[in-house]
Amino acid sequence: MPKTLAAAGLTLASLAATAVFFSPVASAETCKASYYTGGGTTASGERFDPNKLTAAHKTLPFGTKVKVKNRSNNKTVTVRINDRGPFITGRCIDLTPKAFKAIAPLSQGVVGVTVTRI
Repeated sequence: MPKTLAAAGLTLASLAATAVFFSPVASAETCKASYYTGGGTTASGERFDPNKLTAAHKTLPFGTKVKVKNRSNNKTVTVRINDRGPFITGRCIDLTPKAFKAIAPLSQGVVGVTVTRI
C-alpha cells in the first residue's frame, strides 16, 4: 500500500492535510447584518430576487449555506450566498428583504448577528 500511495504522489501528511482542509467543522463570525434591495444580476450571475433566502458575503464561496442568528432575539434564518458585499465596515452579510424579515423587522435596518457556516 505505501508504494501505491508514493506512486500516486501521496503521503500520509498530504492525506492528513486534505482531511483537515475538508473538515465539516463550522466556524462562526459575529458582526452586523443589513438587507439590500439590489436588483439586476448578483455577483454569482443569478438574477437578484428579494423574495429568496439568499445573501451577500465578502469571502464565502457562492452556494455556501449559512445560518444567521439575530443576537438580540435569537431568531435564525438559513441563507445561501450568491452575491458579494457588504462594503460597509462592521457588516459581514447583506440579506435579501425576505431573509432579513425572518430575523427582524425591515424598519430595524441593521442587526447584530452570528453567522455560522453549515
